[in-house]
Amino acid sequence: MLVFVEVRLRADRSHGGAAASVTPAKQRKLILAAQHYLQRYRMPPACRFDVIAIDGNETAWIRDAIVT
Repeated sequence: MLVFVEVRLRADRSHGGAAASVTPAKQRKLILAAQHYLQRYRMPPACRFDVIAIDGNETAWIRDAIVT
């Protein structure tokens, strides 16, 4: 399993927090980058997209955060 990880940091949640900052536009960019990377494989491995969201002192690991 190949895991692509997006790490987002926010000092606080006043603007929605770190997880909320992974917008649909950002998700599309991540998917396109992953597709480009996976072109090097004849048989691409299974993969998923996770997000590590850091809000101040709190950290959350969101597995399968982006569904393709």
